[in-house]
Amino acid sequence: MKICIKYFDPEIVPLEKIAKGDWVDLRAAEDVEMKAGSFRLIRLGVGMILPDGYEAHVAPRSSTFKNFGIIQTNSPGVIDNSYSGEEDEWRMPAYALRDTVIRKNDRICQFRIVEKQPALTFEIVEHLNDESRGGFGSTGTK
Repeated sequence: MKICIKYFDPEIVPLEKIAKGDWVDLRAAEDVEMKAGSFRLIRLGVGMILPDGYEAHVAPRSSTFKNFGIIQTNSPGVIDNSYSGEEDEWRMPAYALRDTVIRKNDRICQFRIVEKQPALTFEIVEHLNDESRGGFGSTGTK
């Protein structure tokens, strides 16, 4: 599958798919200083044309909170394939839980390309016919 990508900053390390993972790392495209309790849309320095029928799911890396003390406010984020205009640069909406500094090219989040959900219809029924798992949050408690 071919993805057309635009780099908004020539200093951003080009994306690469590593053999060990299913996700592709995204990097900050700017130096960012955040105070605890602040919000920032961190530029990621890329825009893409995703294939028809696909979208990108963006989530923090497993080390993002440990290294930078930020969380992604709409985790996971979804980028539709229609977000592909000349100025449609991807960003990470970040909330700082402590004072932090993020440097340009720090890996702060990751994405994967996912097929969009097919068209659905819903049918109202009286019974679901499956054995109950015990309620929300009950997995592994029996």
